[in-house]
Amino acid sequence: MKIYESGEMYLENILVLRGRLGKVRSIDIVNYSGYSKPSISRAVKLLHNEGCIEIDAEGYITLTESGEKIAQKILARHTTLSEFLIKIGVDPETASEDACRMEHVISDTTYEKIRDFCKNKATD
Repeated sequence: MKIYESGEMYLENILVLRGRLGKVRSIDIVNYSGYSKPSISRAVKLLHNEGCIEIDAEGYITLTESGEKIAQKILARHTTLSEFLIKIGVDPETASEDACRMEHVISDTTYEKIRDFCKNKATD
């Protein structure tokens, strides 16, 4: 299954919102992300069709096992990349914005090297 960058971002948003709110609806994603209702509606439909999310009768969205896996991966990348950029002197807001773009395109190999570097620097 190939989820595009926007789909990864929506899955990450759902994961973050679930941690904050417990239950997530499309309107929560709209309010959090700033994207329009039609954009979120289309994304939710696509993610449902891809098997990444389930939507119950009341409109609550839950991540499937595959959706959870993708969301956790992207959130971990975002966190690690943000921390790395801050450690090298980037201000936190810019670091978070840049990490948001980088998390979707960075290779697994490069990400793992950055992650390992950050872990090693934390123990130095």
